[in-house]
Formats: sequence, C-alpha cells, structure tokens
Amino acid sequence: MAVNLVVAVTDYDWFQSLKSQGDLAEVNFWAPSGANFRALRPGELFLFKLHSPRNFIAGGGIFTHSMTLPCSLAWETFGTANGAASFMEMRARIAKYRKLSTGGKQDFAVGCRILTQPFFKNEFEWLPVPESWSKNIVTFKTYSTDTSDGRRMWEWAEGSTTPQVPGFSEQGSRFGEPTLIRPRLGQGAFRVLVTDAYGQRCAVTRERTLPALEAGHIRPYSEGGQHMVPNGMLLRRDIHTLFDLGYVTVTPEHRFEVSQRIREEFENGRDYYALHGRNVAVPEQAEFQPDRLALEWHNNEKFQG
Repeated sequence: MAVNLVVAVTDYDWFQSLKSQGDLAEVNFWAPSGANFRALRPGELFLFKLHSPRNFIAGGGIFTHSMTLPCSLAWETFGTANGAASFMEMRARIAKYRKLSTGGKQDFAVGCRILTQPFFKNEFEWLPVPESWSKNIVTFKTYSTDTSDGRRMWEWAEGSTTPQVPGFSEQGSRFGEPTLIRPRLGQGAFRVLVTDAYGQRCAVTRERTLPALEAGHIRPYSEGGQHMVPNGMLLRRDIHTLFDLGYVTVTPEHRFEVSQRIREEFENGRDYYALHGRNVAVPEQAEFQPDRLALEWHNNEKFQG
C-alpha cells in the first residue's frame, strides 16, 4: 500500500527548541499564514527539512490534523510544543516571516499542522535531501512511498533507534510495508480536533467567539476517558466548568440539563436554566458524535441531578 509523506522546510531554532524538550507527545508545525494544508491524510508521515545550508531531513511525526488558529490560541493549546520558549518569541517569529513589525497587537492567524509521536534525530543520523528536492522549495514537497525517494525516507524514519519512531515497531518488522499509522492524540490535538468537529461553535449556546470556547472531555482523562473526539464536546468556558463539576450534563439523547443545585447553592443560574432542555448540536460525521456510553457515565457519575 503506497502512502504519501511530506518533507517540509523548518528553521533550526524551531527544531532545536523541540529536540531539547525531550519526550514530546505532540508538536505544532505552524506556518506563518493561515493557508489550508491538504497534502496528507491523518496517519501519514510529516518530515522536517532544515533550512539551507543544512540540507538534511532531521526528524518528523505522524500527521493528525490541520486548521487555522489565532496564534494566541495556538500558544494556549500547545505552549512550548510550538517550538518557542514564550508566546512573545513565537509571535516575533511569525512577524519576521510576514515581514512585519513585531510591535502592535495583532493576533496573527497561523496554519497549524498537528503532529503526534514526533521524533528528532541526532545530527549523525540526519538524511541528506534527495536529488529530486529543488532548492526553490520554500514550504514542502509531497512524496509517495511507491517511489524510490519516498520509500527511502520511510525506511529512514522507521529504522530510527535514537529515538525509535512510535508506531512503526507495531508493524512487526524493521522495514514494514508503508501504511497509515493511527495517531495517538495528546491534549492539544484533542482540543484542535474537537474544535474543528464542532465547527468552532459551542455545542450548547452556539457561541463562536473562539477564545471563549474549550474542548471538554465527557469522561475526564484522569478517570479513564480518552483524548478522542467522541469523548469531547466544544463548550463555552463557563459551561465547560459547570459540566466538569456536574452542575450540568448532556443526556445520551443530546439534551442539555441543568442541576437544581445551582439555584440551591448559589441562588442564581437564571441564564443556565434558560438553556435547560435545549437540544445540543453535534458533528454531522457519525464517528465524531458524542459517545453514548461516555454520556451515560457523566449522567450517572458526575451530574448532581
């Protein structure tokens, strides 16, 4: 089975910042513009090529998802996994690539390519770019594993032992047949995927002011829940807090319910009671809709009735 892989150009500072952090579950390979990225399917390989004169492929990860976010939200979601030590450093890099002043207050939109299971090779393991790589490429180039260059890069990534690329060893051989790899989502990837699945709008109120929204777990990760879209909903921050505390819930039939304890404990809650009984919006794609068992768990174990 042939799969695609991308070799994307990045700067050495981004690479070194992430490599120095050690074992990362996910990284954000951001682009200074908000352009859409459609070159890969989830589970295909995304490799890092360093800027010239370092004409080497130095690492990579498993592509999970792509979407455009304000840089402030990208920082809030991924922090130093953006390859910068601070939000101001990240914003300054974006401004540099856009050839803009680092002053001002603009919350730049950036293209976020979310990668899980990232790996960063030591210099002696770097792979020289193939002859098919043009010096004029400034963003990325797509290869297929049914070509010699694509297969060689797949085998280079799969055969890594310092560190080994998670997922490849599951194929049962050192150089397994190329195949899609199921990404293991981290907290950041979970947030981005849920945000996109719900159309960047609160499932209950339909609020679409993105900084006011949060991707909430139905069953918390600390209590056996998974970083998977069916275990998540996009909620306005205050409703997310109430959901986590059990003051509100969503039934398996996707109705929003509010506990009487808000009134009893806080002598308030009028705005929330106005939402009681409302049908909750869910993603159109069935595989992204809330998991019924997770909703039942929340109704029975968390909701304060």
